[in-house]
Parts: sequence; C-alpha cells; structure tokens
Amino acid sequence: MATDPVCGMQVDEGTTLTGTRDGKKYYFCSTTCKLQFEKPERELKSIRNSLLISWPITILVILLTYLFRVSYGSYIMLILAGIVQFYSGRRFYAGTIDAIKNKSANMEMLIAIGTTAAYAYSAVVALFPYIMPSGGLYFDTSTIIISLILTGTYMQRLAESQASNAVSALIALQPKVAHIVKGNKIVDKSIEEIKVGDILLVKPGEKIPTDSVVASGTSSVDESMITGESMPVTKRKGNKVTGGTISLTGALRVRATKVGEDTALAQIIKIVQEAASSKVPVQKLADIISSYFVPVIIAVGVTASAFWYIFGGVGPNIAVLVFVSVLIIACPCALGIATPAALLVASGRAAKNGILIKSGESLQMASRVSDIVLDKTGTLTKGRPEVTDIFTVFPSKHSEKDVLRFAAIAEMNSEHILGKAIVEKAKKSGIKLEFPKKFVYKQGIGVMAIDEKGDRISVGNRYLFGKNQVSGIEKRIIDFETKGKTTLAVEVGKQVIGLIALADVVKIDSKEAIRAFERAGKEVWLITGDNERVAEAVAKQLGIRHVISSAKPKDKMKKIAELQKNGKIVAMIGDGVNDAPALAKANVGIAIGAGTDVAVQTGSIILIRNSVYDAFVALELGKQTMRKIKQNLFWAFGYNIVLIPIAAGALIPFFTVSVYNFLPVLAAVAMAFSSFTVVANSLLLAKARIDSRPQK
Repeated sequence: MATDPVCGMQVDEGTTLTGTRDGKKYYFCSTTCKLQFEKPERELKSIRNSLLISWPITILVILLTYLFRVSYGSYIMLILAGIVQFYSGRRFYAGTIDAIKNKSANMEMLIAIGTTAAYAYSAVVALFPYIMPSGGLYFDTSTIIISLILTGTYMQRLAESQASNAVSALIALQPKVAHIVKGNKIVDKSIEEIKVGDILLVKPGEKIPTDSVVASGTSSVDESMITGESMPVTKRKGNKVTGGTISLTGALRVRATKVGEDTALAQIIKIVQEAASSKVPVQKLADIISSYFVPVIIAVGVTASAFWYIFGGVGPNIAVLVFVSVLIIACPCALGIATPAALLVASGRAAKNGILIKSGESLQMASRVSDIVLDKTGTLTKGRPEVTDIFTVFPSKHSEKDVLRFAAIAEMNSEHILGKAIVEKAKKSGIKLEFPKKFVYKQGIGVMAIDEKGDRISVGNRYLFGKNQVSGIEKRIIDFETKGKTTLAVEVGKQVIGLIALADVVKIDSKEAIRAFERAGKEVWLITGDNERVAEAVAKQLGIRHVISSAKPKDKMKKIAELQKNGKIVAMIGDGVNDAPALAKANVGIAIGAGTDVAVQTGSIILIRNSVYDAFVALELGKQTMRKIKQNLFWAFGYNIVLIPIAAGALIPFFTVSVYNFLPVLAAVAMAFSSFTVVANSLLLAKARIDSRPQK
C-alpha cells in the first residue's frame, strides 16, 4: 500500500491515479488529490468558483425553507439545490467513484452519499408528494453540508499554496550572470555557462556566482545564508567561497570549483524538495472514521429497510423511507464543520498572538512535539551585532564615551557591519559626530582616519596594531572573545585608549521561551552554524544543555532525522536560508517572520513578531485545538449513535410507522443541536487558557 501525498489515505499501488515528480512516483486516492498535487492553482480556482455559486444558493434555499412561502417553492428549491448538488458538489462524486475503484471509503464518499440521500428523497417528495405524504424537504441540509465542507477545503488549499513558493525563493538567490575573466577581458555570461576552472570577477556588493576558491583579492563575505553566522568572514587567497554568498567590501577573483547541481545552494534546494516530499501527511481522523462509518451506515440502512419490508409488513414506500432516514440522520452535517470550526477559531486566536498557521496538520503535529531544535542567529539572537562592552585603558584620561566617540568618527565612512553598529551606538548615546578629514579602509583588519582636530584614529583587530601594542590588554581581549564577542581596539595617535566589544545579542524573551519549553517537558537543542565558542556562550546564557556548533544545513537536517528515527516529534525554529532544509524536514517547521522569504515559506507556522516565546504559544495552541477537534468529532457522531437505531425502525413496535411523522423533525433538531454544540465548543477555544509570558 502507498500513501496519498495530499490527504494521507492508504492507496493500493495498483491504482491508475498516479503522478511523477522529480523522478519519484506518487499514488492518489482520488482525482481531486491528484489535481491538487499536480495543478494546485487550478484546483484552488475550481473550489473558489464552486463556493461563489453554492453559498448564495444555500442562503436562498434556507430563506425559502424557513422564512418565505412562495408558489412552487418546492420546485424552485429542487432546481437551486440541484445546482449545488451536481455542480458545486461534483468533486465529491468524482471522489466517490475513485474510492470505489480503489476499493476504499473516504470522506468524499460519505458526503456524496449523505447529501444525495437528502436531495434525492426531497426531490421525490417535491415531485411526487402523493407517494411520500409524510415526507419532508431536506434541500437545505444538502446545500449547507456541501457549502461548509467546500469552505473548509478552500481555506486549507489557500494556506498550502503559499508553501510551494519556498523552492522558487531559493532559486531566486542564485546569481544570473557571472563576470568571466578571459585574458585581459571580462566577459559577462549566464550562470549556466560557467565551467570548473573558470576565473570569475566578483565586484563589491555582488553575489559570488558559484562555489569557488579565491585566486586573488581580499573581501568581507556575508555567508549568513549558508552558515547562519551573522558576522562577515574575511576571505583571502586560497580561501573557499560559496555560490550565492555576498562579497561586501572588496573585489575578488575566484576560481570555480563546483557548478550546476554540485554547488552548496543547489544542494540546499534539492534537500528542501526531498524533505518536503518525503514528509508523510498525518492521516485525517475524519477519514479514518469514515472508512468504517460509510459501509456500516449503508449496511444498516439496507438491512433495516429489507427487514421491515419482509418481516414487518410495511409497504415499499415505508421501506424506502427507513433506508433514506438512516442515511439522512447519518449525514455528516456537524462532521463537515467539526474540524474547520476549531481551526478557524484557533487561527484567529493565533493571529492575535502574532502567529500564522498554514494548515490544520501543523497544529495537529504541534500538539505532539517532544523536541525543539533552535537556530541561533536571528532566532534566539537579534541577528545583527551590537556594542555590548566598552573598556577604557586610561579611565582618568578617557571615558567610555570618549572611546566610543573616537571609534564612531573613524567608522563614519565605513560600510562594514561592525562599523555601522559602533556609529549606531554612538548616536543612541547622544554623541555628536563629524565626518573625518581622511579615511582609509584596511581590508580584513580595520580602518584609519584623521578627525577635524588632526588626531589620527585607528579602529580594528589586533592585526592592525601588532601584538606588542595590545599586549597589555590582551587578557581583556581574551576575556571578551571567550564570551563569544568580537573585540576592536581603538587607537588615538599611537596609543591604544580602549576596547569595544560587539556581539549578536540574545533577544529579551529567548530565556523565557527556553524555560517555557522545559516546563512543558520539551527537550531543547541549539544547532547553529556559529563556532563552538559563540554557540557555547549563548547556550550557557540561556540554559540550553544540548549544543551542536559549526553545523551546515545538512547537519541540522541529519540531526532532526536522527531524533525522528528515535520516535521523537521535532519542531524546528529558524529564520535563514540555511534553516530551510531543517524546517522542511521537521515535523513542524516554525519560521521567524523577519527571516528570509525561504524560511517563512518553508515553515508551516510563522511567528510574525520574531519572538521565540510565540513558538511555545503555538505548540500549546496546537494541544488545545486538537483536544477541541476530537471533542467536536465526538459530538458530530454522538447524535448518529443515538438516532440511527431510531431511524432504522427501533420505535415502530411502540408507535407503528407513524413514528416517521416526527422522525424528520427529530433528525433536523438533532442535526441543529449537534452543529450548535460543535460551533459553541470551538468558540471556547478563543477563551482557552494558554500559558502566558512570565510577568517581570
């Protein structure tokens, strides 16, 4: 048996409903699922068109049934309900036919049989009232069921359509043109024309075309899309560079080492595709119930009808009425809204908390999560460096504000991310700055400038000054670096006057989130592309016990796969391109809203406010929602269990066949009560208590 990649139903591999993607064969339980898999946009448009017809007609049928009595009203409703039944509801008939071919039962079969029973019986009553003198009209029942279920399906498809953009966003990161060096000439060619060994020119601000080795030049390279490291990395001759990363400050000449599908970015794209397609959908609880419920109901209806006709002495019209009554009462009116109602309320509750839920399956899996895997940069931290410490060598001569002012003046013309952080800190501190008279950028080591007074200022790492000039404060530098901070020395004249430490600082609520996860019994993992020193410093600050550093995208995904193999349900929380494979592989991918488009589109839950604590809220909401859905399904089927025996004739010995004079009314009341209970129960979710942020 195979699994339908859309709905999760088990399918016989002998079915003719198959499709192929990326060389892999898939099997489908119905043409609806096949169309959704192959042409999701067309399927979404089809459902929308059906809804635009079904809801106006449904409202009109309800008005004609309960409020307005018009001439030939039954004939008008027959025609109107027929449009909904056979146009808007045609997908259910197609699904029923496919289910019969596959020798299985699905939700579409249950809906088709129930609505057809209500419509067909009502049609007979409307056209031949003398045959069924005690019969009632159920056109409103059939139209309401179809409209409600189509609405729930449309909402689900709309959310799913957003996720398919993830791979497109990844592909968009690949450069389109490369500057290929041909002797003394530079020739621009498409990325597909690059060959291994070609020398490529990469100008400042441009993306590196493909995986390469630096042949000449020096530049700071932003590798955050691959490693997750927020700090740029200096690249010199002999260093490896990755396609898609950005050369920030200098020009490079690089020699291509990998092209096409062999590049790191291409591998990430492949990983996302494979991880997303290999994820087995959660089998819908309603479908599981339906697979048993449908044949049982049909069997009960046929048996009861035959029994009373053969042994009870009732006429053929009463025998038919027994069969139809069983199907009408068993019709899944409340079942159609049991799940959508809870999901609708949960989605609204989530949105108020800055959380976007892409599908009901996301909440279902969120309710079962046992392990949390966290990225560092941009997830637990702000994703950009900030000044954390200022140390002055001569406190009596230069204050911390003096050290910051000199450093900011020197960095005023700098485009480096560290320089910008220093200038931003100075401005926030109310320091008045002026542009330097002279500015020199020393690639990979720092900057030198001359201010308005003629003071020579240098700001940079130990390579700018030489070991002897900073040896007296080496201990302080090591102390900062041990805590995962980047340290810059500030020199005025020929004397180092202070140090400025910068780091990608932890978000305010990250510690609260880790504590909340642990209170809920979750195992927390920090897996980051940052080096061991930085990773351990952040983990210690937040109280995270499990840490994996220097992790590439594949490493994150492998760890998640390992946890899943051990029976764990894993939620991955991240924000970068490097997190996309892990987000796709995890049972629940939770993307930080301010992160890359790829992470947001690959994730199944989006945190708009960039708060990791909201991930905890999402998981708790998942638990509450699944509890409500199960309660709703109980109420949706509860009245069936009570009334089906009555519909099958259990009261005939006591009240004779006259019981069918009030049975349709009883069925209508039961349906209304069941639906009301489901909706009311779902609305309670809006007030359900979810552990809130600790008060400070």
